[in-house]
Amino acid sequence: MKKATLRAALFDLDGTLIETEEQYTRFWQEAARRYRPDVPDLAQRIKGTTLTQILDTYFPDPATRQSLRQALDEWEAQMSYSLYPRAEQFLRSLRAKGVLTALVTSSDLGKMSLVYRKTPALRPLFDCVLTSEDFAASKPDPDCYLQAARRLGCERGECVVFEDAVTGLKAGTSAGIFTVGMTTTNPPSLVAPLCHLTLASFEGLTLEHLLSLWHPLDNS
Repeated sequence: MKKATLRAALFDLDGTLIETEEQYTRFWQEAARRYRPDVPDLAQRIKGTTLTQILDTYFPDPATRQSLRQALDEWEAQMSYSLYPRAEQFLRSLRAKGVLTALVTSSDLGKMSLVYRKTPALRPLFDCVLTSEDFAASKPDPDCYLQAARRLGCERGECVVFEDAVTGLKAGTSAGIFTVGMTTTNPPSLVAPLCHLTLASFEGLTLEHLLSLWHPLDNS
């Protein structure tokens, strides 16, 4: 029997590769306080979902939607987009050893232009990038990760997903892809049941170590 090969690594962005979740939490906590005090846990509920889905689900009033879009644009413009320690080195090591990489984010193109400007090392680390404009259904729908695999020319059994948010973890596992849960923004007790492997950080992670733990899922 032919041994399974890991050909592609698919990465979420916020909370997985860059330290932004706390900044977004502050923004959406204030939005909930001002507009949706009936949903005090809004900041947690919306993690990993697209802005369009957030607005459609929680902010039906057109004036509120416009106000939030403008406020979010201003907030994101002053945010920092720092890569987590060793994330860049791990991505470079994957590419050096022939593993394809994709960025699969619920962010839109406008947000990503900010990220690329403030963190110029990021874009060259990926063979392809999928943003919210590329898929109709937001995480936890698996379509985003299935699309990424197809775009790289890989089967799902040849991929691994790195995620931190509950919605993203569900998207990865629902896609039938071995999913690594980063405990950067949620406790291990919440992350572990939703994935196949948990990691606290990229510190010390090598392709060899990953391969010793990774395996294709039985999707029969």
